[in-house]
Amino acid sequence: MMMIEALMAILIFSLGILGMVGVNALAVSSQSDAQYRTDANEYANQIISQIWINAVRVTDPVTKAPTVTPASLDAFNHQGTTNANCTFSGAAATNPLVAPWVASVTAAGSGLPGATAAMVQILVENTATQGNDVTVTICWKAPGDAVARKHVMKSVIH
Repeated sequence: MMMIEALMAILIFSLGILGMVGVNALAVSSQSDAQYRTDANEYANQIISQIWINAVRVTDPVTKAPTVTPASLDAFNHQGTTNANCTFSGAAATNPLVAPWVASVTAAGSGLPGATAAMVQILVENTATQGNDVTVTICWKAPGDAVARKHVMKSVIH
């Protein structure tokens, strides 16, 4: 009888240890996902800051307020066509700040995991109804992810 009790105690102890290992694996996965989202937010913030700083502003003759020239924002427009599964296509940005930024997002080892140049988009909408909107979309695919994850940041440039 003592042998059965000992075996039952070992079984219960083993199940508890296996449960703790499973919870630990889930915690590590969640922490990695949070880190990737934080990194994506930082990359998006970097390029939006560069757009804010480098947008050409002129003084409106009527209001005497500085306004952003649409052409200076259009130079940041990068891969404006959205395709399926977080892939983008279209013309690359003509502003020289965008290419190094895309390279840093997609850099092996230091960028986002599984991110490619086709998974990064800067969409500039500077029509009268949109009003200098810039939307940055960054996608990545971490090991073990079935589909790509996406971070979108939108800003209005004045």
